[in-house]
Amino acid sequence: MIKSKGLFESPLLKKEKKIRLDRFLANQGFGSRSEVQKLIKKGFVKVNDQEVKNPAVHIDPSKDKITVEDQEVDYQENFYFMLNKPSGYLTATYDENLPTVLELLSDQSIADKLFPVGRLDLDTEGLLILTTDGQLAHRLAHPKWNVEKEYFAIVKGDVSSINFSVYEKKGIYLKKDKYQTKPFKVKVLFHSTDQSEIFITVLEGKYHIVKRIMEELGHPVEYLRRIRMGTLSLDEDLKVGDYRPLTKEEVEKLKDLVNLK
Repeated sequence: MIKSKGLFESPLLKKEKKIRLDRFLANQGFGSRSEVQKLIKKGFVKVNDQEVKNPAVHIDPSKDKITVEDQEVDYQENFYFMLNKPSGYLTATYDENLPTVLELLSDQSIADKLFPVGRLDLDTEGLLILTTDGQLAHRLAHPKWNVEKEYFAIVKGDVSSINFSVYEKKGIYLKKDKYQTKPFKVKVLFHSTDQSEIFITVLEGKYHIVKRIMEELGHPVEYLRRIRMGTLSLDEDLKVGDYRPLTKEEVEKLKDLVNLK
């Protein structure tokens, strides 16, 4: 039996009022449209306590009580996804020349409603939040809220001689860009003459900010993957290119982080 994973419903459903039962359940994370249709036809779904076997029945999610195997489906306002972004995909909703992260979603009717929180470079992998919640997205991305973004990076050269503690207090001045960064943290995982592996945590989402910092330090980035944003860490079971809905607990923690109730 496929169970909901906490996928939230789009605010556009409020405008539509009525929606097909199979589409609603698919949007809620109970499986693909065909999988949901099988659940309905087998009698596992009830609308207002009445068994319904017609997937095409239209319901009003804000008023009707929907249950799957006697478990009520919560009506929520927004979609929240975690995507493990692969390299080669643009963090955008549309582009004429390059594939976008939204094209990785199997249900394009859902993808059309989403937008990414902040950005990851074309060649950067890792955690990307996709949502319809504009207020949460704005606060997570805005530098005012100092939301930590943590990355795993492979950089050129040996960084072991750098005193990174200096940058935890005042950041670094990027001469090429004439810009003073916010404070950032670096933990060295491995170093050799040719390469080093590090965790780097920044408080801003400016374009190429990690790459610009490491270039200023003389150690250009060769590989970059975001592993955390605020309270949300990349799911280790999520393969590159895959995605899943955020749980209610994960969403609540993100909202608490930026003072949203």
